[in-house]
Amino acid sequence: MKKKIALVTGGYSGEAVISYRSAKTIYNHLDKERYDVYTIDVTPAGWFYEDESGSKTAVNKNDFSIIAKGQKINFDAVFIGMHGTPGEDGKLQGYFDMLNLPYTSCNAATSALTFNKRYTTAVAAAAGIPVAQSILFIKGQFSNPDEALRLKYPVFVKPNNGGSSIGMSKVNKASEELGTALEKAFKEDNQVLVEEMIQGREFTVGVFKAEGTVQVLPITEVVAHNEFFDFEAKYEGKSSETTPANINGEWKEVLEKTAAKIYTVFNCSGVVRIDFIYNEKENKAFMLEINTIPGQSDASVVPQQVRAKGWNLTDFYTKLVEEALKRRD
Repeated sequence: MKKKIALVTGGYSGEAVISYRSAKTIYNHLDKERYDVYTIDVTPAGWFYEDESGSKTAVNKNDFSIIAKGQKINFDAVFIGMHGTPGEDGKLQGYFDMLNLPYTSCNAATSALTFNKRYTTAVAAAAGIPVAQSILFIKGQFSNPDEALRLKYPVFVKPNNGGSSIGMSKVNKASEELGTALEKAFKEDNQVLVEEMIQGREFTVGVFKAEGTVQVLPITEVVAHNEFFDFEAKYEGKSSETTPANINGEWKEVLEKTAAKIYTVFNCSGVVRIDFIYNEKENKAFMLEINTIPGQSDASVVPQQVRAKGWNLTDFYTKLVEEALKRRD
């Protein structure tokens, strides 16, 4: 009998638009011969299942079930295709844990931790993983942005919680630019991270677990057409991505080992994407952030890496679902 899989998308943040792009790719490539797939749209207005005819049915949140074609559907597992809250910050994972329902992403604790960039870099630094120097500003709890003067410029100013580079700015020198950048970031979050820019080449590495083994996907080098890897670069084609990256064996080994270590240190599950700057002078891969639910749209990196490995997305998503199902057995 086919397993029943809920593909959860949407969300409560501005990243919902990216969630729908990811969910479309995931739905199209999940193995329908193996799974019955039901798309669940989580929105501020409610949680709904929408069938092929466009008819919407509310989700029963008591047990995360739906009624489809007159039958009650209970799910065997959840494929989370949602960026931002509540799907990437641990809230949804905690709910599914209470229902003993397995899912394809990191657990609630890891998701909540990695959603907070400051906490993530603190844990990484304690584990000996290179990270940039940074300062955290909390709205209403600092007198002025001059506290950031002790950092080396240029710096990046970004919301501490969230992803997709929404609200992010690059500041080249301590001036009125910093105040403007802080104001922009505070529109997205009550906490803002100001982080030194690491000089070097930018890489992103997909890591996942299948059959109990941590595996690293081919490395991608990212060159943004804009000044940095912002929303347009990530999702609107304003970047050049080379997969696999044209790097020597030493760099490849450092990036792969560091990525696998990060996956293990943070007790990750499913597929994550870890962003790095490789500083050639120090011969170190500096971790920028961990994306516990990386984009799966046509413009996204992980699908590129899967294909570069010689796999198709259907086989890859099957690996993720089967790994999740094992956690229920």
